[in-house]
Amino acid sequence: MVEEERKYQVGPDFTLPDLSGCLPPGGSLAGLPAVTLTATYYDTADLRLARAGVSLRHRRGDAEPWTVKLPAGPVGVRHEISRTGRRSTPPAELVELVTVFSRGAALEPAAVVRTERHAYEIRDPDDRVLAEIADDAVSVLSGRRVVRRFREIEVERKGGDRDLLDAVAAALTGAGARAGGFTPKHVRALGPAAAGEPELVAPADPPAEPTAAQVVTAAVRRSVGRLLAHDPLVRLRAPVGDDDTAVHQMRVGCRRLRSDLRTFGPLLRTDWARSLRDELKWLADVLGAARDAEVLRARLRRTAAADPACPLDPAAVDRIDAALVARQDRAAAAVAEALRSARYLALVETLVAAARAPELTAAAGGPAAEVLPRLVAKPWRGLAAGRADGPGAGSLDPLAPDTDWHAVRINGKKARYAVDAVAPLVGGGAAKLARSLSRVQNLLGEHQDAVVAAQAWLDVAREHPADHELAVTAGRLYERERNAVRSARAAFPDAWRRATKKGRTRWLR
Repeated sequence: MVEEERKYQVGPDFTLPDLSGCLPPGGSLAGLPAVTLTATYYDTADLRLARAGVSLRHRRGDAEPWTVKLPAGPVGVRHEISRTGRRSTPPAELVELVTVFSRGAALEPAAVVRTERHAYEIRDPDDRVLAEIADDAVSVLSGRRVVRRFREIEVERKGGDRDLLDAVAAALTGAGARAGGFTPKHVRALGPAAAGEPELVAPADPPAEPTAAQVVTAAVRRSVGRLLAHDPLVRLRAPVGDDDTAVHQMRVGCRRLRSDLRTFGPLLRTDWARSLRDELKWLADVLGAARDAEVLRARLRRTAAADPACPLDPAAVDRIDAALVARQDRAAAAVAEALRSARYLALVETLVAAARAPELTAAAGGPAAEVLPRLVAKPWRGLAAGRADGPGAGSLDPLAPDTDWHAVRINGKKARYAVDAVAPLVGGGAAKLARSLSRVQNLLGEHQDAVVAAQAWLDVAREHPADHELAVTAGRLYERERNAVRSARAAFPDAWRRATKKGRTRWLR
C-alpha cells in the first residue's frame, strides 16, 4: 500500500477552518469518532531507521498492529506494510524489510507516542472517501510521564486527486497552519538525533568544474542508492510502476555499479573494486533468474496476443504460463534466501561504506573534464569496433548468429552506462550520445529477449512431448519471436548511424 500525506504544524489554540469550499459538488465532510492511538517505535541505538525516513511501529488497537513505512519517492509518499504479531516482538518479515537500513543491528523500543485524534473524511456524492484530515494532539511518553507535547494536522490522500489536497492546504495555511518539511511524529519525538544524516549518503550535484573523484563518487552513490532502495520491494515482490518491477530495478543497480567500477577502474583501488564487483555479480546472477522469469511471463501474453486475427489456443498458453510460474517461484525463493544470507548483509555494509567514501586513487584528483572522457572512450571503442569475444556494432552482420548480437548487446550496456555516468558533467554531445545509446540498447535488448523467449517456448514444449496442442502453440510463438528478431535487426543500422554522428562522439577523442 502506498500512502500519500501532507503534514502541518499548528499551535494548541488552532481552530480547524471551514472546509466546505474544498468539497466537490454534492460532497460532504464527515466527522469520525475520536480515538486515542498509542504507538511504540522501534529503531537501532543510533536511530538508523529514523535518519533514513523509515519507521517500524506497534500501535495498540489496530487490526494489524505492526507497520513499516518506507520512502516511496516524493516527500510525503510512503510504502506502508502492516502485519499482525505479538506486541513484544516485531514480526520477522517486517524486520527483514528494513535490513538495508538497520544492517542487522538490534531493533529496540525508541519512542512511545500517544495521539488523541479527531478525524474528518471528505467524501464525494457516492460516499467515496477522497481524503482524510486528522487533527492530532501528540504526547511523547517516557514511561507514564509526558515529556513533550505538540499538535499537527495530517491530510491523507484517499480516492481524491492532488488538487483536492492543494485546496485543503490553502484552507489550512490560510487559518494559520504552517506547512513545511514532512517530519513524521516519531522523528519529532526523538529529537535532533533522528533528523541527522542517513547512513546511506545520497549523491550531490557536482560543482561547475568537478574533479574526477567527485563525479565517480556521485555515480557510485546513485547506483548504490538505486540498488538498496528496491531491496524491501523485492522482498515484497511488489511492482514499482505499471510496467516495471523491483527485481528489475535492483538488478539494474547491480549492473550499473559493476559498470561504474569497471569504467573508472584506474581511479579506484584495484583489490577493493574487484572484490565489490565479484559480490555484485553474485547478487546480479541471483536476481537475473527471477528477472528472466518475469520477462518471459510478460512476453508470453504479449506475443500470444500479437495477432488477434490469428489467435493461439488460450488453454495451451495458460499451460506454458503455469510452467513459467513454477520457474518464477523457484527463482523468487532463491532471491529470498540470498537476501537473508550473511553474505548479502556483508555486501550491504560494503555498499553503504562505498557510497560514503569510494576507495579512490590519487589519479582521481584530476579535473573530470580531462580524466573521464579517456576512460569512457574505452567501452565506447569496445562497442563500436568490437572485442575478442565478438564483432563491433559498426560491422554487425544482419545474418550473424544470435551470439554475435548478444555480445554487441553486452558491450552496448558497458558503453551506455559509462556515458550515462559522465553525461551530466559533459553535456552537449555526451547527453545526445546517451539518448542515442538508449535507443540502440533497447533494440538489442528486444532482440535478446525475443531470442531467449523463442528458445523458452520450445523448451516448455519438449518438457511435455505428449501435449500436441502445446507443441503447436509453442511453435507459433517461436515464429512470432523470430519475426521480432528480424524486426530488431532491420531497425538497428539506423539507430547505430544516429548514435555515431560526429557531434555525439567528438568529446570522446
